[in-house]
Amino acid sequence: MGKGTLKQILLLTDGCSNQGEDPVAIATFAKEQGVTINVIGVVDDSPISEQGIEEIESIAMAGGGVSQVVYTKQLAKTVQMVTRKAMTQTLHGVVNKELSQILGDKQEIEDLSPEKRGEVMEVVDELGETIDLEVLILVDTSASMRSKLPMVQEALTDLSISLTSRMGQNRFSLYSFPGKRKEVDRLLDWTPKLNSLTGVFHKLSSGGVTPTGPALQAVMKKFAKNNSRRSLISRGDEELFEESGM
Repeated sequence: MGKGTLKQILLLTDGCSNQGEDPVAIATFAKEQGVTINVIGVVDDSPISEQGIEEIESIAMAGGGVSQVVYTKQLAKTVQMVTRKAMTQTLHGVVNKELSQILGDKQEIEDLSPEKRGEVMEVVDELGETIDLEVLILVDTSASMRSKLPMVQEALTDLSISLTSRMGQNRFSLYSFPGKRKEVDRLLDWTPKLNSLTGVFHKLSSGGVTPTGPALQAVMKKFAKNNSRRSLISRGDEELFEESGM
């Protein structure tokens, strides 16, 4: 299988969206465009409502990604785990699509003999270390997130460090919502490292509303502007790497 670019949006939020388009519908559109959406619900002493948990899970499911609700003290480890897990999950999906084309519609990794399954998993693991990765981080900075932002900053720096051992290129960008004049504010343009985050969240002013749908819609355009290299794309039931084959 040739190498492309895995694209992820990592959404960190602590509550329900309450303004604008349905974020689940936007997540469905993102998946169709080859962008996986992962969602981390950030909790401190005040738990997330059942409605909030349902929304977090629904956005991730529609976006083909991973969801997790976590307390701030566990945030760094969770951000790393979710990013890695989503990579593996996406690659599994691609490999299964390729297998079904070669061996028949009902053939998946789990149907292979243990020896063949092991060989395929080695390919998935290798791709996870060598494929290029783009992660657009979208942080909810509504009023209720203010106390959690220092831990968010620490978790994102740890994420950058944890992925430096990969052979594939890592590129990150960071946006917050609600923006001051637009749906989102850009805090960091595409970069291979997040160590320039120092102090950035302390400068933010927190708003009261949580327009998650409009924010997701806005950052989808940021991938389009950064689409000069090969990418993982999805068209209906077909997933393939541009300019590559198995």
